[in-house]
Amino acid sequence: MSNEYRAKVFKSGNSMALRLPKGVGLSEGDDVTLVTHGDGSCTFWRHSNAAAVLDSLYGAFSPGFMADGRGDIEQDERDWSVGPTRGAAA
Repeated sequence: MSNEYRAKVFKSGNSMALRLPKGVGLSEGDDVTLVTHGDGSCTFWRHSNAAAVLDSLYGAFSPGFMADGRGDIEQDERDWSVGPTRGAAA
């Protein structure tokens, strides 16, 4: 089971900063990778551990995952003459 910590966001200069408890295990000067998700949640890990995180995600799939391919996926034709109307790039 994971530990749960509370953190405090505060303003530092013109940026927002996140004060993390010592129990999280980070040290001053550690580089972290932060990923924000569409539901408002965030995931972060030590930058030096990025490859290990990806490896662990790869190993999470069952051996038969995608054994039959993606299957037939019906999609409507797209109109590429217009730009994006929503999403992060909009």
